[in-house]
Amino acid sequence: MSSEAELRIRDRLSKLSRMRLLGGTRLSGELKKLQEQLERVTAEPTDEEIWARVKLARDDDRPYTLDYVDRLIEDWIELHGDRGRADDEALVTGVGRFADRTVVVIGNQKGRDVKERTKRNFGMAYPEGYRKAMRAMELAQRHEFPIVSLIDIPGAYPGVAAEQHGQGGAIARSQALMSRLRVPIVACIIGEGGSGGAIATALADRVLMQENAMYTVISPEGCAAILWRDSTQAPKAAAAFKPDAVHCLELGVIDAIVPEPEAGAHTDPDEAARLLEQSLQEALEELESVPADDLKRRRRAKFRSLGVYA
Repeated sequence: MSSEAELRIRDRLSKLSRMRLLGGTRLSGELKKLQEQLERVTAEPTDEEIWARVKLARDDDRPYTLDYVDRLIEDWIELHGDRGRADDEALVTGVGRFADRTVVVIGNQKGRDVKERTKRNFGMAYPEGYRKAMRAMELAQRHEFPIVSLIDIPGAYPGVAAEQHGQGGAIARSQALMSRLRVPIVACIIGEGGSGGAIATALADRVLMQENAMYTVISPEGCAAILWRDSTQAPKAAAAFKPDAVHCLELGVIDAIVPEPEAGAHTDPDEAARLLEQSLQEALEELESVPADDLKRRRRAKFRSLGVYA
């Protein structure tokens, strides 16, 4: 497991490395010093460690969105339905109090037992779920509430019915709406962050990721099936595209790593919630002083720059 010291160093290193306009001897020296500290604290995760984190991200006992809502959100009122077709229970939305402020919460919910998992479609959202999320986003915009988005989804549901209902369009519209919002948005990957299903509600000003979560464009099994026609090669695929938090931070697709209890969030949900609360509160406090126009401009610029190398 990564230590808190390592996560802090990686976070600081990631932020400094993006400050292109402040380059020079002083900044270069600071980057070098942090890199040397990081090398002393940790070595590159092995392929086995990466796969172990994939399994932790999928652990059946890992806290889900509503587990964190129970611990962190006061006066919770859940919102239901997309006002068009149905209420997708794979994606929950609501309003409540977090750290003395009213927030809108959007999050994926997988379910604990067979009955609940069936009801919630194993956390895989239909277009109705994304339309419900957009309803909540528009409510946040209307009342100037910050948005907290918790992502834990293997991927948007790929079934025929979902495609007939406009799955791809719903994901695209959700991202487009998030890029236009004038309120602070903080997202955190709390388990699986899979493909378009995840990014549909993760286009945020600050994207956090729990230490043992995963964030990827395709599942390791899906990648292995495409490359080697053998889904059992999933550990090999995960080692190749590195969906763990440390590599996502280095790649720049997330902004910070949220520490977990030593053996994983599922071993101490209360402590995991405390650590998540601390990170969410810091991010919201940082964003609250930013003017709305700047929030929107920076958010759009941030996501447009992903994948661009100079």
